[in-house]
Amino acid sequence: MKKWLDIFAFSRQEFNGLLVLICLIGVVMLVPPVYRLMKPEPQITVAEKRALLQLARRERDKINPGQRYKVTADQQWQKEKPDLFIFDPNSIGQAEWEKLGLSFKQARAILNYRAKGGRFKQVEDLKKMYTISRQMFERLAPYVRITNKAPDIVFKPYPKTNYVKAEMELIELNGADTTELEKIKGIGRVFANRIVKYRERIGGFCKKEQLMEVFGLDSVKYQEIKGQVAVDLLRLRKININTVEFNGLKNHPYIRYKQINALIQYRKQHGNYSNIADLYKVAILNQETIDRLAPYLEF
Repeated sequence: MKKWLDIFAFSRQEFNGLLVLICLIGVVMLVPPVYRLMKPEPQITVAEKRALLQLARRERDKINPGQRYKVTADQQWQKEKPDLFIFDPNSIGQAEWEKLGLSFKQARAILNYRAKGGRFKQVEDLKKMYTISRQMFERLAPYVRITNKAPDIVFKPYPKTNYVKAEMELIELNGADTTELEKIKGIGRVFANRIVKYRERIGGFCKKEQLMEVFGLDSVKYQEIKGQVAVDLLRLRKININTVEFNGLKNHPYIRYKQINALIQYRKQHGNYSNIADLYKVAILNQETIDRLAPYLEF
């Protein structure tokens, strides 16, 4: 030992330190492989394996949705020699499709397509089915015979029918009761009652436009019903202007109390009225009031 110390010119203390350093380096180099040998591998459960397989299948189907059918079909064509025969794709059933070499799912997809109204009008239409690969189509195409074509639909014009428009029954406003008034389209029980009450106040309707004076019956409603009604002027209840007293006019909506008093006082002072023109001599009666009252007055 002393000989080696003399050769490398190391003191004993320095030599011991070198040995410790070499041992530490060796330990550090041995730790990783020993750790890998001792560490247990992670365990994957059966459920996790299934989930990984399903995820891989979904990713594969996203890239090419029809790949699983095509691969299965191509493998089946390679393993088996299908019994090819002349067929019409619009009429054969599940068993015939499988006999031609298609799988159950492939045949079912075609039958579902037909059930929804789909038809094969020409041989090339088979290419539209994602369940049929190009290789399978090339083998089936020579055997396709489409004979069951959909019949052409011929539209025949219907004979023209001349309809006679039924004449609408007009409701006469001055003679109708509430039941008859309710036959008017747009008039219910409430409006029918209001029309009758207002008709009694004024002595009957001399024109259809007076309906708009009924509470709640506006111009829109009037336009809706005016073609369904008529007015009989012979049914108006007349007022004898030379004999009527205050109570006979007080409920009439076309004249005010002061005007009634003035009308009666003028008659008492000057005698009976002869015609409509005499009413203009009563100062308090204006043109509008006289025009509205005129159809209901008699002399």
